This record gives sequence, structure tokens and C-alpha cells, in this order.
Amino acid sequence: MTTRDVTIQLKKGVEVSPVAKCVQVASQFKSKIYVERETKKVNAKSIMGMMALGIVPGQTVKISAEGEDEAQALDSIEKYLGNQ
Repeated sequence: MTTRDVTIQLKKGVEVSPVAKCVQVASQFKSKIYVERETKKVNAKSIMGMMALGIVPGQTVKISAEGEDEAQALDSIEKYLGNQ
């Protein structure tokens, strides 16, 4: 399992469209991918889970992935959340 801390840089915060795009990015990979904020940890491939996190720009979250393509998955999620 690989983990990284990412500071959210999404311009509009976590509204439906950015969350849906993040879920699409995560769903491209076979690895299990999670996003964690404070005490909540959700599946990055779940739109409802991601919405429940309530992340906003400037917050730092922990992303983790486990599986055969975990490094590529983390790179893609980090790029989307951190550089949007």
C-alpha cells in the first residue's frame, strides 16, 4: 500500500462535477483507492463516499492505493486533486 498527502486545489471545491471527475479518474485503475480526511476514509471510486467527505480547497487529504497499478493511480489522483 502506498499513501500520499495531497492539498486540494480544486477551484470550485467539491461539487458534483469535480467529484464525478475524480471518481472517473480513480475508476480507471484496478487498485483499491481511498481518500481520507480527519477520521473519515472513503472509497475514491464511490461518488457518494467522496461527496460525504466534504473536502474543500486548501484542505489536505491522505490518498492511498493498494494493487498492481497503485503508483499510477496515486499519480493520477494527486494530479487531479492537487493541480486542477
